[in-house]
Amino acid sequence: MDAGTKRFLYQQMVWLGIYFGISVAISVLVPFPYSLMVLIPVIFGIAYYRRYRFMKKAGQQGQMFGNPFTQKGIDYYCISCGTKHSKAACPNCGSKMKKAGF
Repeated sequence: MDAGTKRFLYQQMVWLGIYFGISVAISVLVPFPYSLMVLIPVIFGIAYYRRYRFMKKAGQQGQMFGNPFTQKGIDYYCISCGTKHSKAACPNCGSKMKKAGF
């Protein structure tokens, strides 16, 4: 295993321990039917926080869900002549064959 894989596995084990510790603490402190009602939002909240932190590091601060490429848009290029366009047929040669690119 390389260093990145070891670091990833270590982080996953740490978070698994955090989830387990919080689950045990809530189960001990709060009686059963209520502990389940408290535990589910806490676990989802922590998962949401982890995803938010990851997306912030990745540079996607405003987007938590959805396709990150929708802001930039897709450019179409004619296969025959290479003209960049967004129409059904190429305005240069009239070909309907196109490829997508970013």
